[in-house]
Amino acid sequence: KKNKEELAKTATKEMGKAIKEARSEVEKCAWAMEYFADNGKIFITDEVINADARKTFVTFEPLGVIGSIMPWNFPYWQALRFAAPSLMVGNTIVLKPASATMQCGIEIEKTFSKAGLPDGVFQTLVGDSSIANTLIDSPDVNAVTFTGSVSAGSKVAQRATSQIKKCVLELGGSDPFIVCEDADIEKSSNGAIKGRFINCGQSCIASKRYIVVKKIANEFIEKFAQKAEKLKVGDPMLDDTDMGPLVNAEGLNKIDSIVKDAVKEGAEVLTGGERIKSKGYFYKPTVLKNVSHKMRAAQEEVFGPVAPVMVADDDMQAIKLANDSQYGLGASIWTEDLHKAEKLSRMVQSGVVSVNNIVASDPRVPFGGVKKSGFGRELSRYGMLEFVNIKSVRFYDELVHHHHVE
Repeated sequence: KKNKEELAKTATKEMGKAIKEARSEVEKCAWAMEYFADNGKIFITDEVINADARKTFVTFEPLGVIGSIMPWNFPYWQALRFAAPSLMVGNTIVLKPASATMQCGIEIEKTFSKAGLPDGVFQTLVGDSSIANTLIDSPDVNAVTFTGSVSAGSKVAQRATSQIKKCVLELGGSDPFIVCEDADIEKSSNGAIKGRFINCGQSCIASKRYIVVKKIANEFIEKFAQKAEKLKVGDPMLDDTDMGPLVNAEGLNKIDSIVKDAVKEGAEVLTGGERIKSKGYFYKPTVLKNVSHKMRAAQEEVFGPVAPVMVADDDMQAIKLANDSQYGLGASIWTEDLHKAEKLSRMVQSGVVSVNNIVASDPRVPFGGVKKSGFGRELSRYGMLEFVNIKSVRFYDELVHHHHVE
């Protein structure tokens, strides 16, 4: 917290996020550290079990050295949301940050050192992507956690599991934003803005597929587009900037290509839909309507400020469209009927569901996905237990003769 401004500026300079969002990221990291400091010991307290032995208990031990390979879009949060619980349980960590945000990774190690963490307990490994393979292959590394793309994640998983090393993967997402006919239009359209355009749309759990029930579709889409048009895009170091640039030319070109494909296939651009002709990788906040489920905008992970909107006949068709995806990270459902919300939330194929709010990670709640969005969980007690040896211990007074099966 003491170095919030300095840390935030480093993130903004390296990857371009709005400075106000960078400050929030640092604050969230501090919250996670405090949460696990307060609750970590409780989460790994020995559990006594009533079994046939005189005494039976489960104890939780660290695995050892965890290799952490993290991306650039939330360079502090994605490293710390894993590190906070993992350090608390007694593991040591080697972080390989993305090449675009290496200084952020260095600053994390410096911050731990200033806080009094012993040398070597948290280390940042600087280098290109080839070093990640060296990290995974090291006999000193006992497990691996990775956040990033599906293609890279599959390679990490293959490499780690071929050496019988535990791994946790948090991969891509194409989160549905489902607007039911009884949704509050003002609230849901505000949520649509926040959910799509945070971090210039470069978030695994950003809202990426807008599925609106026909009855209120026109009203919602109109409000959504009007609000998107008012977002201020520009210098990310200025406090009043809502959205900075994309991280690189590759990301900008892909977003532009997805929009052009959608328009070619019949989508209509309500606002945005083009690059901002200035120095930097800027793209206008974009809302597309008349999007079909077969377009790239609906099938691929749209990692940028583009919101494709699809219309469903009813709630059931909305759920069907939401689930027709290779991804299963998060989903949000907007309705005033909480009984319906609970029913729909159980039908959505995802690891996280948020009702009447955007999807956001929380130290108190497990986070992760299904399908090609990965496996394993981060945060909460469940995330803490991913990288421990759950050891069963039983004390007997005499040999038990009726055990005939292993």
